[in-house]
Amino acid sequence: MKRYRIAIVEPATVVGEGITAILTRCGEAEVVCCCTTLAELSSHRAIRNDIDLIFLSHTLISDVASLSEWDAIPIIVVQSGLMSSEALRRFAAVVSIYSSSEEIVRAMHEAADTPIEPSYAESHELSERERDVLILVARGFTNKEIASELNISPHTVISHRKNIVHKTGIRSVAGLTVYAVLNKLINSEQI
Repeated sequence: MKRYRIAIVEPATVVGEGITAILTRCGEAEVVCCCTTLAELSSHRAIRNDIDLIFLSHTLISDVASLSEWDAIPIIVVQSGLMSSEALRRFAAVVSIYSSSEEIVRAMHEAADTPIEPSYAESHELSERERDVLILVARGFTNKEIASELNISPHTVISHRKNIVHKTGIRSVAGLTVYAVLNKLINSEQI
Protein backbone atom coordinates (compact mmCIF):
# COMPACT_ATOMS: atom_id res chain seq x y z
CA MET A 1 0.00 0.00 0.00
CA LYS A 2 1.35 3.42 -1.00
CA ARG A 3 1.79 5.96 1.77
CA TYR A 4 1.44 9.56 0.69
CA ARG A 5 3.64 12.18 2.32
CA ILE A 6 1.53 15.24 3.07
CA ALA A 7 2.19 18.87 3.98
CA ILE A 8 -0.70 20.79 5.52
CA VAL A 9 -0.79 24.58 5.36
CA GLU A 10 -3.72 25.76 7.46
CA PRO A 11 -3.85 28.77 9.80
CA ALA A 12 -6.78 27.32 11.78
CA THR A 13 -5.25 24.89 14.26
CA VAL A 14 -8.40 22.83 14.72
CA VAL A 15 -8.80 22.36 10.94
CA GLY A 16 -5.13 21.45 10.48
CA GLU A 17 -5.22 18.97 13.34
CA GLY A 18 -8.50 17.52 12.09
CA ILE A 19 -7.11 16.88 8.61
CA THR A 20 -3.94 15.43 10.16
CA ALA A 21 -6.03 13.04 12.28
CA ILE A 22 -8.18 11.94 9.32
CA LEU A 23 -5.19 11.32 7.07
CA THR A 24 -3.19 9.53 9.77
CA ARG A 25 -6.17 7.35 10.70
CA CYS A 26 -6.65 6.17 7.09
CA GLY A 27 -3.21 4.54 7.26
CA GLU A 28 -2.21 5.69 3.77
CA ALA A 29 -0.73 9.06 4.66
CA GLU A 30 2.04 10.53 6.72
CA VAL A 31 1.86 14.23 7.58
CA VAL A 32 5.47 15.37 7.30
CA CYS A 33 4.82 19.06 7.87
CA CYS A 34 1.97 21.10 9.35
CA CYS A 35 2.37 24.87 8.85
CA THR A 36 0.19 27.92 9.31
CA THR A 37 1.59 29.98 6.39
CA LEU A 38 3.12 29.43 2.95
CA ALA A 39 6.26 31.22 4.14
CA GLU A 40 6.62 28.62 6.88
CA LEU A 41 6.20 25.83 4.32
CA SER A 42 8.81 27.47 2.09
CA SER A 43 11.26 27.50 5.00
CA HIS A 44 11.11 23.67 4.91
CA ARG A 45 12.89 23.47 1.52
CA ALA A 46 14.73 20.34 2.58
CA ILE A 47 11.49 18.34 2.65
CA ARG A 48 10.28 19.48 -0.80
CA ASN A 49 11.27 16.17 -2.40
CA ASP A 50 9.58 14.29 0.44
CA ILE A 51 6.10 15.75 -0.18
CA ASP A 52 3.55 14.06 -2.45
CA LEU A 53 0.61 16.39 -1.74
CA ILE A 54 -0.18 19.70 -0.08
CA PHE A 55 -3.45 20.45 1.73
CA LEU A 56 -3.79 24.25 1.59
CA SER A 57 -6.31 26.57 3.23
CA HIS A 58 -8.33 28.53 0.69
CA THR A 59 -7.50 31.67 2.66
CA LEU A 60 -3.88 31.35 1.49
CA ILE A 61 -4.34 30.82 -2.24
CA SER A 62 -4.14 34.52 -3.06
CA ASP A 63 -0.38 34.42 -2.49
CA VAL A 64 0.31 33.18 -6.04
CA ALA A 65 4.03 33.95 -5.91
CA SER A 66 4.52 31.62 -2.94
CA LEU A 67 2.50 28.87 -4.64
CA SER A 68 4.55 28.91 -7.84
CA GLU A 69 7.54 27.24 -6.20
CA TRP A 70 5.32 24.23 -5.39
CA ASP A 71 3.93 23.79 -8.94
CA ALA A 72 5.19 20.23 -9.27
CA ILE A 73 3.22 19.06 -6.22
CA PRO A 74 -0.57 18.56 -6.39
CA ILE A 75 -2.43 20.94 -4.08
CA ILE A 76 -5.75 20.13 -2.43
CA VAL A 77 -7.61 23.24 -1.30
CA VAL A 78 -9.36 23.10 2.07
CA GLN A 79 -12.39 25.32 1.65
CA SER A 80 -14.12 26.96 4.61
CA GLY A 81 -16.01 29.57 2.60
CA LEU A 82 -17.17 30.23 -0.94
CA MET A 83 -14.55 30.60 -3.65
CA SER A 84 -14.97 31.42 -7.30
CA SER A 85 -14.85 28.47 -9.67
CA GLU A 86 -12.04 30.30 -11.47
CA ALA A 87 -9.88 30.10 -8.34
CA LEU A 88 -10.61 26.39 -7.89
CA ARG A 89 -9.54 25.37 -11.38
CA ARG A 90 -5.83 25.48 -10.80
CA PHE A 91 -5.84 22.95 -7.97
CA ALA A 92 -5.81 19.14 -8.05
CA ALA A 93 -8.80 18.81 -5.71
CA VAL A 94 -11.02 20.71 -3.32
CA VAL A 95 -12.36 19.55 0.03
CA SER A 96 -14.54 21.43 2.44
CA ILE A 97 -14.37 21.67 6.19
CA TYR A 98 -17.72 19.86 5.95
CA SER A 99 -16.30 16.97 3.87
CA SER A 100 -16.44 13.51 5.39
CA SER A 101 -13.30 11.54 6.17
CA GLU A 102 -14.02 9.35 3.14
CA GLU A 103 -14.28 12.39 0.85
CA ILE A 104 -10.97 13.77 2.12
CA VAL A 105 -9.20 10.43 1.59
CA ARG A 106 -10.80 10.10 -1.86
CA ALA A 107 -9.57 13.61 -2.78
CA MET A 108 -6.08 12.61 -1.63
CA HIS A 109 -6.14 9.59 -3.96
CA GLU A 110 -7.55 11.56 -6.90
CA ALA A 111 -4.99 14.34 -6.52
CA ALA A 112 -2.05 11.98 -6.10
CA ASP A 113 -3.06 9.72 -8.98
CA THR A 114 -3.88 12.45 -11.52
CA PRO A 115 -0.90 13.87 -13.37
CA ILE A 116 -0.50 17.64 -13.20
CA GLU A 117 -1.53 19.12 -16.53
CA PRO A 118 -1.29 22.60 -17.92
CA SER A 119 -4.19 24.94 -17.22
CA TYR A 120 -7.38 24.55 -19.19
CA ALA A 121 -8.24 26.84 -22.08
CA GLU A 122 -10.64 29.44 -20.76
CA SER A 123 -12.66 29.53 -23.97
CA HIS A 124 -13.86 25.95 -23.49
CA GLU A 125 -17.55 25.79 -22.68
CA LEU A 126 -19.30 22.68 -21.46
CA SER A 127 -21.68 21.12 -23.95
CA GLU A 128 -25.29 20.56 -22.94
CA ARG A 129 -24.64 16.83 -22.39
CA GLU A 130 -21.52 17.59 -20.33
CA ARG A 131 -23.61 19.90 -18.16
CA ASP A 132 -26.17 17.08 -17.72
CA VAL A 133 -23.39 14.71 -16.65
CA LEU A 134 -21.87 17.33 -14.34
CA ILE A 135 -25.21 17.90 -12.61
CA LEU A 136 -25.59 14.18 -11.94
CA VAL A 137 -21.97 13.90 -10.74
CA ALA A 138 -22.63 16.78 -8.35
CA ARG A 139 -25.77 15.01 -7.10
CA GLY A 140 -23.65 11.97 -6.21
CA PHE A 141 -24.58 9.61 -9.06
CA THR A 142 -22.10 6.90 -10.10
CA ASN A 143 -21.03 6.49 -13.73
CA LYS A 144 -23.40 3.54 -14.11
CA GLU A 145 -26.32 5.50 -12.62
CA ILE A 146 -25.57 8.49 -14.87
CA ALA A 147 -25.51 6.19 -17.91
CA SER A 148 -28.89 4.75 -16.94
CA GLU A 149 -30.40 8.17 -16.21
CA LEU A 150 -29.24 9.70 -19.51
CA ASN A 151 -29.68 6.54 -21.63
CA ILE A 152 -26.04 6.48 -22.70
CA SER A 153 -23.27 3.94 -22.21
CA PRO A 154 -20.98 4.07 -19.15
CA HIS A 155 -18.07 4.54 -21.59
CA THR A 156 -19.75 7.69 -22.93
CA VAL A 157 -20.20 8.96 -19.37
CA ILE A 158 -16.49 8.46 -18.73
CA SER A 159 -15.68 10.37 -21.93
CA HIS A 160 -17.93 13.24 -20.86
CA ARG A 161 -16.32 13.29 -17.41
CA LYS A 162 -12.84 13.46 -18.96
CA ASN A 163 -13.99 16.37 -21.13
CA ILE A 164 -15.46 18.12 -18.08
CA VAL A 165 -12.17 17.75 -16.18
CA HIS A 166 -10.21 18.98 -19.20
CA LYS A 167 -12.46 22.00 -19.73
CA THR A 168 -12.85 23.03 -16.09
CA GLY A 169 -9.47 21.94 -14.76
CA ILE A 170 -11.25 20.45 -11.73
CA ARG A 171 -10.64 16.77 -10.98
CA SER A 172 -12.47 16.03 -7.74
CA VAL A 173 -16.17 15.37 -7.27
CA ALA A 174 -16.24 17.94 -4.45
CA GLY A 175 -14.64 20.56 -6.69
CA LEU A 176 -17.04 19.78 -9.54
CA THR A 177 -19.95 20.06 -7.14
CA VAL A 178 -18.81 23.50 -6.00
CA TYR A 179 -18.33 24.46 -9.66
CA ALA A 180 -21.89 23.34 -10.48
CA VAL A 181 -23.33 25.32 -7.55
CA LEU A 182 -21.30 28.46 -8.28
CA ASN A 183 -22.28 28.33 -11.95
CA LYS A 184 -25.94 27.87 -10.99
CA LEU A 185 -26.28 24.46 -12.68
CA ILE A 186 -27.77 23.13 -9.44
CA ASN A 187 -28.68 24.61 -6.11
CA SER A 188 -27.34 23.40 -2.79
CA GLU A 189 -30.64 21.64 -1.92
CA GLN A 190 -30.18 19.27 -4.89
CA ILE A 191 -26.90 17.91 -3.56
